[in-house]
Amino acid sequence: MVKVAVVGVGYWGPNFVRNMDELAGSELVAVCDTASEKSEKIKETHPHLPFTDDFDSLLEGDKVDAVVIATGSDSHYELARKALERNKHVLVEKPMALRSSEAEEMVKLAEERKLVLLVGHLLRYHNGLIKLKKYMDEGYLGKILYVYTTRVNLGRIRKEESALWSFATHDISVVNYLLGGQPDSVTASGQAYVREGVEDVVFATLHFPEGVMAHLHVSWLDPHKIRKVTVVGDKKMAVLDDMQATEKLRIYDKGVDFTPSYGDYGESLSIRIGDIYIPKIDMSEPLKVECQHFLDCIEKGERPLTDGKTGLEVLRVLEAAEQSLAEGSRSITIGG
Repeated sequence: MVKVAVVGVGYWGPNFVRNMDELAGSELVAVCDTASEKSEKIKETHPHLPFTDDFDSLLEGDKVDAVVIATGSDSHYELARKALERNKHVLVEKPMALRSSEAEEMVKLAEERKLVLLVGHLLRYHNGLIKLKKYMDEGYLGKILYVYTTRVNLGRIRKEESALWSFATHDISVVNYLLGGQPDSVTASGQAYVREGVEDVVFATLHFPEGVMAHLHVSWLDPHKIRKVTVVGDKKMAVLDDMQATEKLRIYDKGVDFTPSYGDYGESLSIRIGDIYIPKIDMSEPLKVECQHFLDCIEKGERPLTDGKTGLEVLRVLEAAEQSLAEGSRSITIGG
């Protein structure tokens, strides 16, 4: 049994409490948070759990083996660093830090101390996304030409982080996973309409090797709630729509075919519109899968799917996109 403490029960933390309390390999021994309305609700639903607001005392001795950090993003680095320095395994919500230099320090600490550092890029544990990646890797869609994602809704309005940092973190992780690496450069544009200096809407374009392009649209100022990933290949196209209760993934037999003929090149091109294939996906709660994977990695000493290096790659893209926003949508080469 892995003795786990959940730190932060504001927005996402209660879901970690529920999962870590239910999973067989976890012994949820403490919840750490300041007094709040959410804390009181957790105390009502989980009266057996000890509460504390003293994070440092929680790390003393062998009270806990691992901590789940679900606080505001501005505190992720400080709390995760302290936990790693006390030889605790860490699951930290995304983004893992606000600076790549901080993330690099976290990665180094975890590697030196042989600790599990898992970054909560939740969609990597989504069965629909995993199925889409499988089709891409098997060549079912053909050569991948471009990808675009849409993550928009109305609210919740943040004051501490822009739509780029709050929403695009998910989609950068998704695109990096699907395309198998980090982009070479990024351009971004956006506007702050509700709070000065906090972009409510951002459009970012990521350029990958061999001409592959990914476009991200994120906003919390939109009439629709959309969570969609579209992949265009030269044989087939695919759409993962997470707002669908069922049939989340659709494969479209659509494209442009070239038929050699005696006519000119343009006359040899034809639009192909074929069948739509809807594969069966056995859905499970991605957060539960993520939490179980964290426990398994601790038990087996394995590297997580979304380890610190994966989180660091996402952070470098975020930093480059933020720089592009600040410099009038200038193309920024991604370091590292």
